[in-house]
Amino acid sequence: MKIIDLLKREGISLNPDVKDKSGAIDFLVDLMDKSGRLSDKKEYKKGVLEREAQGTTGIGEGVAIPHSKNKAVKEAGLSAMVIKNGLDFESLDAQPAYLFFMIAAPDGENNVHLEVLSRLSTLLMDENFRQDLIDSKDKDEFLAMIDKAEKEKFKEEKAEEKAEADKEDDGYFDVLAVTACPTGIAHTYMAAEVMEKKAKEMGIKFKVETDGSGGVKNKLTKDEIEHAKCIIVAADREVEMARFNGKKVIQTKVANGINKAEELLTDAINKKAPIYEGGGEVVDDDGAKESIGRQIYKHLMNGVSHMLPFVIGGGILIALAFLFDDASLGAKTFGSNTPFAAFLKTIGDTAFGFMLPILAGYIAMSIGDRPALVTGFVGGAIANSGGSGFLGALLAGFIAGYLMVFLKKLFSKLPNSLEGMKPVLIYPLLGVLLIGAIMTFLVNPPVSILNTSLTNGLNAMGESSKVVLGIVLGAMMSIDMGGPFNKAAYVFGTASLTTGNYDIMAAVMIGGMVPPLAIALCATFFKNRFSKDERGSALTNYIMGASFITEGAIPFAAADPLRVIPSCAIGAGIAGGLSMLFGCTLRAPHGGLWVTAIIGNPLYYLAALAVGSLIGMALLAILKKPIHD
Repeated sequence: MKIIDLLKREGISLNPDVKDKSGAIDFLVDLMDKSGRLSDKKEYKKGVLEREAQGTTGIGEGVAIPHSKNKAVKEAGLSAMVIKNGLDFESLDAQPAYLFFMIAAPDGENNVHLEVLSRLSTLLMDENFRQDLIDSKDKDEFLAMIDKAEKEKFKEEKAEEKAEADKEDDGYFDVLAVTACPTGIAHTYMAAEVMEKKAKEMGIKFKVETDGSGGVKNKLTKDEIEHAKCIIVAADREVEMARFNGKKVIQTKVANGINKAEELLTDAINKKAPIYEGGGEVVDDDGAKESIGRQIYKHLMNGVSHMLPFVIGGGILIALAFLFDDASLGAKTFGSNTPFAAFLKTIGDTAFGFMLPILAGYIAMSIGDRPALVTGFVGGAIANSGGSGFLGALLAGFIAGYLMVFLKKLFSKLPNSLEGMKPVLIYPLLGVLLIGAIMTFLVNPPVSILNTSLTNGLNAMGESSKVVLGIVLGAMMSIDMGGPFNKAAYVFGTASLTTGNYDIMAAVMIGGMVPPLAIALCATFFKNRFSKDERGSALTNYIMGASFITEGAIPFAAADPLRVIPSCAIGAGIAGGLSMLFGCTLRAPHGGLWVTAIIGNPLYYLAALAVGSLIGMALLAILKKPIHD
């Protein structure tokens, strides 16, 4: 929208008798009203003064641009005034103001006042132009100067934009990215969406591949990788990296794809990244070598992400078997008494039985690449059958992975003629033999004893002790909402399913449901704590919370961590403690409210969820200050 289209002759005054800031605003409002732009002069002036109370619109260099986006404005307009001797407008540079432009924008229009403000500010940066306006002899000359300057300035910019747009598009992308989180549900797609949006704002040709629970989507091609300036890998588990050999690669956490998108894209477009060499040291986005703890976490999450579909599918089927069975036909065989229940339980047990081999296999593969997969699988299976269970499978995965790294180094000096024997004979034979011996004689005996002790200890816990455990697990689910604390609690919950401690899984899931529900409730009942955009996006958290997708709370926690995280963690901890207190159980590792029918003591569970969510909502409403948008 052109400035000259908004400024009428009757809205201009050259050197009126105005002595102070209050008089200047009154005079400019009168000019705006004479231009026929206002339906209610008093209401519009009120809006101008409210904006001025937030901070002076005296931008310095002798210029003031008071403005308001207001329901009292019929159509967008400008009024202008020149005070040749200047007056004090409380400008940012503490100098007198000589040029005054007032902007009126109708409420609801798409920020027309910001567009005009931007154009005016750009033109008024020119000192000669400002002086020419101050020295103008009449309104016609004043308007002519603005028209000329605007045409010249923005004609140049449009020409530059057109020239840039007319350049031949080679069809390639400047920056590529891969996002992957342990579960492949929320973080993966949130990071992709945030980076795509930010790249569009920054004018960067960008493509992102998502490696989620549904498989790889929008896969990067060899040609795209070859022509890219840089690749961002925002992942908390292993992704296919060999294809990036020789390219500049930024490796970082998936959360940084959400919280530091602009920083990552800026570094990528400026090629501030190390060259990736397959098999070399892993370098994080700050240029430092990736820590051992970070590497272990990524290996663990690679196993967990591949394990979850088996746990969720098998676990829910097993839980449904108990739901549809008849306990009166036999307590010892409950879950398999009726044909349909037995059918569900057989399938569920089969899927669930893959849990530990899959976990160990993919941890090992993350460390030692494909040759380690079979070694990890066998180690996990031996842990499953040998009594060391979940802890044994974790150890099996890491042992198998580093065992394969050792074997690769050991046989690296073999002649090239024997290279083909390594993956089909040497690695699987020695790997399976060694992991079998290690698990059978070194890992299973002590870990089995430890597992039995832990199970007996949990079963022997008094009511108060279990409540404390529930509080801790619930709070952990909410502290980082999908990060290491959250994943540690969730892995502990799923492991408890294999030992029959179903109350632990119930406390874990309720803790993960509270954060998005608390935020959604607060945005519903305390609307003035959130902006209009935040209120709109908060409503989706009802569905996310009900579905046990804690990550729905991440954008709000990232924007206001000191208020959101404590509020949600306290609410989630209380919900987890109440779940334990009420003796609620859950045989399924996921599902949220959609698996209420298979929750033990479901009414008490729903009550615990409601109490925790309402407490989180109340704390959030107390800690967050009202805002006006």
